[in-house]
Amino acid sequence: MAEALAPQTPRPFVLASRSPARLALLRAAGLDPVVVVSDVDELAVTDDDPRTLVATLARLKAEAVAARPVVPRNGVVLGCDSLLELDGEGFGKPGTPEVALARWQRMRGREGTLLTGHCLVDTTTGAGVEAVAGTAVRFGDPTDAELRAYVASGEPLQVAGGFTLDGRSAPYVDGIDGDPGNVVGLSMPLLRTLLARHGVAVHDLWRA
Repeated sequence: MAEALAPQTPRPFVLASRSPARLALLRAAGLDPVVVVSDVDELAVTDDDPRTLVATLARLKAEAVAARPVVPRNGVVLGCDSLLELDGEGFGKPGTPEVALARWQRMRGREGTLLTGHCLVDTTTGAGVEAVAGTAVRFGDPTDAELRAYVASGEPLQVAGGFTLDGRSAPYVDGIDGDPGNVVGLSMPLLRTLLARHGVAVHDLWRA
């Protein structure tokens, strides 16, 4: 008679991000992370290469949270950072209506790449693994009146690139090539890969 397998105890999973979109993605996939915001000063970190920048910021966020005394020593911590790459430049949150409007006037009718850096730190060993996911985004051609109405909604001011796939700008995005979750805030397939590199199966983190 085969010996029964002991049930696995889920490892604590921590999201080092205040993003409600990232949290919603994880919860929809069956995970229930504890949120601990890193408070890393994103404006103090610069790099001419957008891919290097998102990777660096994701790592700094994950490492900062992993070092907190409140984080369990047998957990995994996920840090993420997103930028829109257009013409070789990286664009984060517009911050002001004027910047958001000018950004959209530049993006419309064109294609950019939404980059998200991911870093997963195992607090047992302190080791981290990281990667960057990229999704091509084809923007529509909204009128200035449509853009002013969108900017006035306030939505684009605090999201990377100044747009969302699952919000009010959805009608102004013609399509994407790649992982849609990555545009929303994190790539679930990439997260699965990074977890496996730490010897963790994503289903081991599913809530009961």
